[in-house]
Amino acid sequence: MTNTPITEMTTRAQDIFRVVVESYLDNGAPVGSRTISKAPGLELSPASIRNVMQDLEELGLLAAPHTSAGRVPTELGLRLFVDGMMQAAAPSQQERDAIESQITEQGPVEDALRATTSILSGLSSCAGLVLVPKREPLLKQFSFVKLSEGQGLAILVSQDGGVENRVLDLPPGVSESALVEAGNYLTARYGGMTLSQALSTVDREISAGELAIDKASEELVKAGMVTWSRDPSDRPVLIVRGQANLLQDNSALADLDRVRRLLDELEAKQEIARLLDNARDAEAAKIFIGAENKLFSLSGSSVIAAPYKDGDGQVVGVVGVIGPTRLNYARVVPMVDFTAQTLSRLLTK
Repeated sequence: MTNTPITEMTTRAQDIFRVVVESYLDNGAPVGSRTISKAPGLELSPASIRNVMQDLEELGLLAAPHTSAGRVPTELGLRLFVDGMMQAAAPSQQERDAIESQITEQGPVEDALRATTSILSGLSSCAGLVLVPKREPLLKQFSFVKLSEGQGLAILVSQDGGVENRVLDLPPGVSESALVEAGNYLTARYGGMTLSQALSTVDREISAGELAIDKASEELVKAGMVTWSRDPSDRPVLIVRGQANLLQDNSALADLDRVRRLLDELEAKQEIARLLDNARDAEAAKIFIGAENKLFSLSGSSVIAAPYKDGDGQVVGVVGVIGPTRLNYARVVPMVDFTAQTLSRLLTK
């Protein structure tokens, strides 16, 4: 296969390739020479069309399913089309109104983000995705509880009322008073900080020998901080809505294994979030097609994602959709872009 630029294709090849891709994206069926010959403006015989399609197949841009004489675009062909030939259509006024009605100033931002995934899912007939801003809560209280000899529970309470528990190994022979002292010390010293700030400060003070507590309590503080550091404070918070849409695609029933694999991949939210993170530096929507990303090498899925920003112009999250490679890219890409821009305007106010 070769990564052939559009400019190296003849006008005839470009026209036939465009008809094949657009027809396939529209109905999901292989496209034959007879269908192409009826396209307005081509005026080519089916034999001439078949010859060009064979050339495109040899370039790796088209493929022939075993059960059909027609052709479908390969992932390489879809990439070439999206990057060099696609004519994007701006969201309709109805679509813009639907998106803006869900992204409002009323209520918590998180509610708007959840509504965003639902409206994107409904409009695109895909699953909607939003990578939520990573906002670390301020800490309020630490405490330790002994569960058994050698094992305890580290409890962290944030100022917004959230509670996190982590099981940890206790230093040998630790006393109840040491548990209390360590919890009180952490609360007094690091309350009001974020977890990342507390971890950084503890590391610095341990290195400098500045912890003003006895040795047993110091060991508990170290153990507690190690435990909290393993809980990724930067863990992705991913909202997914509309997975059922993935079963409505016309090709889904014919390829249930692919859909099942995609649904399994959606359960691996951390991996999906890492993929979305790759769109943070994009100026507009970024498109990931099929096996271009290892995560979707089996399911053959596509992701369209765009970053959104806060009032300081900093990227805080990513919004997008996921579905089969047979997406209406020309319609969905501008829709995702518009949604990201609308979210950015909300967070700027």
